Amino acid sequence: MDKKQIVEFFDRLAPQWDADTVRNDDIIKTILDYAGITDGVSVIDVACGTGVLIPYYLNRNVARVTAVDISEKMIEIAKGKYPDPRVSFVCADAETARFEQSFERCVIYNAFPHFPDPRSLIRNLASCINSGGILTIAHGHSREDIDRHHMEHASSVSVGLMSDDELTTLLSPYFDVIVSISDDRMQQIVGVKK
Repeated sequence: MDKKQIVEFFDRLAPQWDADTVRNDDIIKTILDYAGITDGVSVIDVACGTGVLIPYYLNRNVARVTAVDISEKMIEIAKGKYPDPRVSFVCADAETARFEQSFERCVIYNAFPHFPDPRSLIRNLASCINSGGILTIAHGHSREDIDRHHMEHASSVSVGLMSDDELTTLLSPYFDVIVSISDDRMQQIVGVKK
C-alpha cells in the first residue's frame, strides 16, 4: 500500500463519510468498556476519521482526546464537529508521528487494515502509552464482514484483517493481551502496556 494513495482515498471519501458510516451503539459501548474508556483518562484515537468515537469519549467524561488521522480532510471535518476544549486534532501518520504527550488509552477503531506497516504502528504507539495503559484494536463488524467490505470497496488501501493469534503476537513485545473477541458482531483485542 502506498501512503499517498491512502491519503487521497480518505480525503476523497471524507465529505460523505458520516452519511455512509453505520454505527451500532451496543457494540461501541462494549468496545469502549473493554478499552477502559472511563472518567478522567487521556485517549489517543488513531485513524479517527471524522470523529465517529469522539462523542462517546466525551459522554464518558475523558480528560482529553487526541484525535489523529493521516487524512487532512477527515481532520478538517472532525474539527468542525467537535470544538470541545478536551479534544485536539493532529493530521499525521500514526506509524511514524512523535507525540509530545503520553496517553492512558489508545483506540484504533475500524481502521487497522489500512496501516501498511502494523509492526511499526504498534511499536510507535507503545512509545506514547503509559505503563499499565491500554491499547485497543477493534472493529464493529466481524472479521469476515470487514475483509469482504475492503475487498469490494478499498482493496488498494487495505490488507486482510489479522487473526486474533496474529494480533496477539504483534502486540506481545509491548502489551499483555487481556481481551480477544472475534465473533459475528465484532472483533477486538485489548492489551495492557508492560
